[in-house]
Amino acid sequence: MKRNYKILLFVVFLAAASCSFMAKKNTPDPEKESMLMELISFIIQNGHYDPADVNDEFSGKVYKNYLDALDGSKRFFLQEDVDLMNQFEHQIDDLIKEKSFSFFDMSYNLHQQRMKEVQGFYEEILDKPFDFSTNESIDTDYEKQPYVTTTEELKERWKIQLKYTVLSSINNKLSIQKELDDDDKEKNKTFEEIEKESRESAKKSLDEFFDAMLDISREEWLGIYLNCIVEQFDPHTNYLSPDNKEKFDESMSGSMEGIGATLRKKDDYVEITEVLPGGPAWRGKELENGDLVLKVAQGSEEAVDITGMRLTKVVKMIKGKKGTEVKLTVKKVDGSIKIISIIRDRFEIQETFAKSTIIETENGKYGLINLPKFYVSDESNEYRNAFTDVQKEVELLKEQDVEGIIMDLRNNGGGSLKTVVDMVGLFVKNGPVVQVKNSKGQSQALENYGIKTIWTGPLVVLVNNYSASASEIFAAAIQDYNRGLVLGSKHTFGKGTVQNYFVLNDLIQKNDIDLGALKFTSQKFYRINGGSTQLKGVESDIILPDRFSYIDTGERDYDNAMPWDKIKPASYKKLPHHFEQVIRESQERIRNNENFRLIDSNAQWINERQNDKVFSLNMEEFKQKAEKIEEKSKEYESLKKYKNQLVFKSLPSEVSLFEQDTVLKSKREVWHENMQEDLYIEEAVNVLNDLKKAS
Repeated sequence: MKRNYKILLFVVFLAAASCSFMAKKNTPDPEKESMLMELISFIIQNGHYDPADVNDEFSGKVYKNYLDALDGSKRFFLQEDVDLMNQFEHQIDDLIKEKSFSFFDMSYNLHQQRMKEVQGFYEEILDKPFDFSTNESIDTDYEKQPYVTTTEELKERWKIQLKYTVLSSINNKLSIQKELDDDDKEKNKTFEEIEKESRESAKKSLDEFFDAMLDISREEWLGIYLNCIVEQFDPHTNYLSPDNKEKFDESMSGSMEGIGATLRKKDDYVEITEVLPGGPAWRGKELENGDLVLKVAQGSEEAVDITGMRLTKVVKMIKGKKGTEVKLTVKKVDGSIKIISIIRDRFEIQETFAKSTIIETENGKYGLINLPKFYVSDESNEYRNAFTDVQKEVELLKEQDVEGIIMDLRNNGGGSLKTVVDMVGLFVKNGPVVQVKNSKGQSQALENYGIKTIWTGPLVVLVNNYSASASEIFAAAIQDYNRGLVLGSKHTFGKGTVQNYFVLNDLIQKNDIDLGALKFTSQKFYRINGGSTQLKGVESDIILPDRFSYIDTGERDYDNAMPWDKIKPASYKKLPHHFEQVIRESQERIRNNENFRLIDSNAQWINERQNDKVFSLNMEEFKQKAEKIEEKSKEYESLKKYKNQLVFKSLPSEVSLFEQDTVLKSKREVWHENMQEDLYIEEAVNVLNDLKKAS
């Protein structure tokens, strides 16, 4: 509480100041930036779980990470640039205290200059055919490479990189050409034609890359610099620039305001690449994929020509508050020009939300709930949250008399702590779910009292290496209560920390510019058995081989991750289930399953290839190596042909929507097809069947 009290005092001080930051995004604003650094520094030093000492050692780590963020592949800076910046290597701690951005300003200007120089010569490199008969090679272990000393050396480095890119493309095209029918016109293309196409493709990709890089505003680069500072405290302490704050808010709530379309840069214009189902543009039925946006008007205002405009600026012009009008002048695919009026609205991002399916087998009927994240909206109760959505899905599955449920939390990166605590209550009767500990060493058990338990039948939790945070809390609670079985990777991600989220504008008064937000680690969480999920994650009861089994992933892969520890267990009572026989039977199936054996073999091969950093740029040598890889990969082709015998069906409540919502119907059909190729779901169903028999 003492640290939070300090933050409140600081907020009162700031509120007395009147700040009006009016600078443009690519123009330095010393007053705003100074305030930003002061806010971030104070909040972290007084609110972070374990604030690091901001000293020369800290400075050196920030410097290294920032240099990697700017030019990790060493394709822009010269050694003289690095020598110039090296003077700041152990001064960033002092600059933070002085609220000075002199290092950032120098590095930003240097980076912009070098990017424009490189942009000026890659076209020249790609204008001529490469000679693939030489014995050159490329080492893709960029970290151990030195910076080049001259522009000519930099050109040579780019030439080698582009030669590798083009050679890879040629090899892919030649491999495809072999499989074509004799009457296909692509079959008869000469090597020279394929080589030219590959260079043109590389040039187009680089054009798009540099357009995107130079589209990044100074404000966004400043956000990258600030993140290199705050992430030294721990990997999950992050500064969110205004744009990233908006994206984070949208991802957490599963909803956004705008017209409901995704866009990309195409030449001098912006192309509509997807009209999102349920959004205003989709409901209007006028805007289509492939339309080119030529002009944008706000309501009755004059239309603005967006020719050559940066994508981020166009997106901001098109997005806007619910209820406001935007008029898009678009060029349709047929060449006609049309003005389309759209009233912006808040709409849901459907792929964020929980969804369920019925699984029919010879041995019974089961349900699966897929939850991409533990989403929640702080704005009002009119928006969805993961707890009520999962509660609804469980009730709907119960109506269909399912005999067991799979909670699929694979690739679920977490979300709201309160939401997961409540959600465990749907499966476990009143009791502690997780423990949290603050920087003072004070711990507290968070309980699910007041939540009605609605499913007491067989339960399996499906996880992988990327199930993190709230997903790990859920899996750990189910495991600790002996409520069900956890299936999946050897262990989950290993994120055992809790973050607070501060909207920086809330801390000051009369501010015209969005300062973004700060997410900082304020607590660690622990299982009710006392152990932390930090670094170790949750170990599966039944381990299923996957492609990443032999590769370091997750929290343990971060240099500055917090350590594992444990605290006193909470008071809770395990359920009297006996899963030993079910686990043994599953392990036996896995051992005897040829597909799982192939997955494990493939994982070992992937691990071996991780260390393969040097590639020949000689056509014949490159081709021979590629053929060996292709030959080895054929050993695993049967995995692509795998299909289980499970029957997936949408719930009746969803089927009734399909006639009006063909997009939803199509998405569910694709989802069901993907699950028929999912070996892990098949084993999860087998385990449910064994649990049913054992109960």
